[in-house]
Amino acid sequence: MSDIIITTGNKIPGKKITKILGVVKGSTVRARNIGRDIGAGLKSIIGGEVKTYTEMTMNARDEAYNRMVNEALDMKADAIIGVRFTTSMVMAGASEMLAYGTAVKISE
Repeated sequence: MSDIIITTGNKIPGKKITKILGVVKGSTVRARNIGRDIGAGLKSIIGGEVKTYTEMTMNARDEAYNRMVNEALDMKADAIIGVRFTTSMVMAGASEMLAYGTAVKISE
């Protein structure tokens, strides 16, 4: 990645926001598969972490994050503030992971 600053906060210590470039976002839609569902069903009986779903969610989060950052870089942003993640069901068995924030220009 570039030297872009990314934060969940609305301010960057020691920096001044000089221009708001706009909202940037990145998303991906992931579907479950039968192999994961069988393993998850067994895990629900005995309890514990469903590692295949954890891995799938982490990969989706990383992909959405990278797409958001790339959109900000295309806008020549110095930073992204107010970063958030959200998920939503698109259809039965498929969910969207969305990363979004505000791309800004900053100075010292």
